[in-house]
Amino acid sequence: MNIEYRRRSISDASRPDMPYRADIDGLRAIAILPVVFYHAGVSGFGGGFVGVDVFFVISGFLMAGLVGGELERNEFSLIRFYERRIRRIFPALFAVMIACAVAAWLLLMPVEMEYFARSLKAAAMFGSNFQFKRKPDISTSRRRRSLCCIPGHSPSKSSSISSSRCFLSQSIGSRPGG
Repeated sequence: MNIEYRRRSISDASRPDMPYRADIDGLRAIAILPVVFYHAGVSGFGGGFVGVDVFFVISGFLMAGLVGGELERNEFSLIRFYERRIRRIFPALFAVMIACAVAAWLLLMPVEMEYFARSLKAAAMFGSNFQFKRKPDISTSRRRRSLCCIPGHSPSKSSSISSSRCFLSQSIGSRPGG
């Protein structure tokens, strides 16, 4: 088996002893496919979380190699370790948060925007798991209460479409800038 080794450039300049592993990058790419297929609604991929687990195991393997090498050379610093994680993850995190906030402002109704704002705040504070455990789905209680407040509508299945249309038409006029 021939494994290609080459040096990485910009992002991994701090790891001169750790060569690029194309095979590991390929495994990580394969690991995210179930996640993408699950979120795309492709049937047969109900366990997208398995891909996340595999991706984390591979990432843990890479980080353990990095930390192990630094420990052997007596160069390990916990602060430097987290600094590299922050430099790598934060730019993408903030770009996604900004893009989602713009999309939410343009696409969501006020009740959904309120839920999104709480989710965004939790993500910024790295507390999303706590937020989503507490409020698992906007489509449950709060949204139903909002629809029930529209005169003449009840939360029964037969009236859910007309309730949504009524709620949508009233909400568009109350939206800032809209």
